[in-house]
Amino acid sequence: MMKYIHLLSILPFLGILVGIIFANRVTPYVLGLPFMIFWLLLWLFLTSITLAIVYKFDPQNKEEETANE
Repeated sequence: MMKYIHLLSILPFLGILVGIIFANRVTPYVLGLPFMIFWLLLWLFLTSITLAIVYKFDPQNKEEETANE
């Protein structure tokens, strides 16, 4: 059964594939990068953070940690 915390994994998919439609422009420059490249790099980092949150709060991971101890 899929846990509700796993639904958080949809955010990077939406941010990259759907959000790029709205971020498809060269200007403004952010940190010296065109906005579209900045958008993709931003979601690269946000994906890592999102998956770390999913891993942290997934109840199945807590069960495995207590079984290993």
